[in-house]
Amino acid sequence: MIRDYLPISKEDMKNRGIEQLDFVYVTGDAYVDHPSFGPAIISRVLEANGYQVGIIAQPDWKEEESIQILGKPRLGFLVSAGNMDTMVNHYTVAKKHRKMDAYSPGGVMGKRPDRATIVYCNLIRKVYKDIPIVTGGIEASLRRLAHYDYWSDKVKRSILLDSGADIISYGMGERSIVEIAEALASGIAVSDITFIPGTVYKAKNLDSVYDAVILPDYQSILASKEEFARSFYKQYCNTDPFTAKPLVEKYKENEYVVQNPPAKPLNQAEMDRVYALPFMRDYHPSYEAQGGIPAIEELKFSLVSNRGCFGGCSFCALTFHQGRMIQTRSHESILQEAQHLIWDKDFKGYINDVGGPTANFRHTACEKQKTKGVCVNKQCLFPTPCKNLKIDHSDYLILLKKLRELPNVKKVFIRSGIRFDYLINDKDHTFMKELCEHHVSGQLKVAPEHISDSVLKLMGKPSNDVYERFIKAYKKTNDEVGKKQFVVPYLMSSHPGSTMKEAVALAEYLRDLGYMPEQVQDFYPTPSTISTCMYYTELDPRTMEKVYVPKNPHEKAMQRALIQYRNPKNYELVVEALQKAGRTDLIGFDKNCLIRPRNNDRYGQNNQNGQNGQGRAKGMGSGKNTVSGKGAKGGSNGNSIGKPKKKKAIRNVHKAKK
Repeated sequence: MIRDYLPISKEDMKNRGIEQLDFVYVTGDAYVDHPSFGPAIISRVLEANGYQVGIIAQPDWKEEESIQILGKPRLGFLVSAGNMDTMVNHYTVAKKHRKMDAYSPGGVMGKRPDRATIVYCNLIRKVYKDIPIVTGGIEASLRRLAHYDYWSDKVKRSILLDSGADIISYGMGERSIVEIAEALASGIAVSDITFIPGTVYKAKNLDSVYDAVILPDYQSILASKEEFARSFYKQYCNTDPFTAKPLVEKYKENEYVVQNPPAKPLNQAEMDRVYALPFMRDYHPSYEAQGGIPAIEELKFSLVSNRGCFGGCSFCALTFHQGRMIQTRSHESILQEAQHLIWDKDFKGYINDVGGPTANFRHTACEKQKTKGVCVNKQCLFPTPCKNLKIDHSDYLILLKKLRELPNVKKVFIRSGIRFDYLINDKDHTFMKELCEHHVSGQLKVAPEHISDSVLKLMGKPSNDVYERFIKAYKKTNDEVGKKQFVVPYLMSSHPGSTMKEAVALAEYLRDLGYMPEQVQDFYPTPSTISTCMYYTELDPRTMEKVYVPKNPHEKAMQRALIQYRNPKNYELVVEALQKAGRTDLIGFDKNCLIRPRNNDRYGQNNQNGQNGQGRAKGMGSGKNTVSGKGAKGGSNGNSIGKPKKKKAIRNVHKAKK
């Protein structure tokens, strides 16, 4: 096997002695040959199985010639929008154009179309009428059945129908893509490839479908949000490879979309083989003059140790894409990859990350999952940890220690996210100590998301007291090891269930902690999540109970502004939000107030000092936007959000709830 980038031109094909490729992979990302990029993995897996694969990265979708540069492939085209959903890549939650595309040369926007999967497939179909087209990646995977599309505010058909593709390889497609390739190579017509787990196909009838779950038809879910919610939950309950059944969605007479059950997760030996493939571990040299590909910067010196997540957050699509079963690589595989990193000319001694969707998950949640799959109607960690949950960090600890001991390694960081509710329930405190002593780069990022238990429940997150316990333990451990390290909490505004009351309660909580977050994520309704289903239907699909959903852009702006109430730009929004919440008691000069009244404001005395009415009132902190805690009430004491004044925080949260 030649160790080089896969062909991107006829000249590359000639140099490799290839007259005709088996597959041409069309991707919306620039070509990066690194195992953190899905197109690279799928291409290398096919190559390892004897197939010749070429790459067309970011073709000009307005020109037919751009899709013909490698000629017609023998078996078919593979199409992916890239590592990100195109619409998320292009637009903020406010539907404004982003200024940078980290997966394009130099970060330049405009290298791919909106809804790239559909556009690329239609372009291919226009040029090559009968060629098999297999689509995959996150965009196709999460749109494999009818779905709510936030950007058009409509329920759209399966992407299989709108794209004109023949089959979808959904999820982590190593197994399914090889089976598809073998079927095509054996002469089976693509229309007859209906039997492969992890795929979605079109059917004119259901003669070949056995023991399927019949979903509400497309017209029904268009007409009824209740039917949409019921359909979604049936899909959600059929994401486990051990228990799932085929799903059938009817569009019209003689037009069905059929989803086969998910492919089985890779075992450790199979995972190891994937990551041992001859990746070049960098972007294609042709991008060098354009400034390279920004996305590789953090990933180049990071290590993927696992896949899947049994955390079950409502706003996360991992259940539909990677699944809830943890898949891990062996220590030997990870150390072997690390050997490539530590001798790289650009390596500075820092391994940026060792993890996956959740860094500290290194085994299945319980032994039962290995043979029977995950529980259909139960979560492993929510609302409290299951009694069968195995909480054990010992394997991860051993791995991290081995990596620390490698030559040239100064520090091994964990940045992909620690599940704090899992960690805090580990009776062995060794990992917490090792984490603080060796693996935090001054700031530990965790995701409490909110402090209101009613919102957290809808999010699938633990109650706020669990986060409080973690913060206390984290500070204590840092004190013990003599470190001043901080927590950076990720917070989300405007999630379904969050009224203005809950938003104010979160602002009060932050006030009492003396912390003002630099970044806040508005809830972003992306396809195939429980939260997105709630956003569209205003129903919790698990219970069919009504859910309040902040949809109005102005209300969402107010909720976001409350979290960053010290920012002078947010003053008017904060005033309006407090008025609507009936909490004008928080406008004034008292230490518990969020903002001061301006001159001639009807809420109180004239404001004698303070720019934009936001002076440094006692108890308000410095107003600096900092994660270090410096200048904020509570100071820098081993916790970026300061030592919580717990009684006051709880009192004020309760006050807001009354």
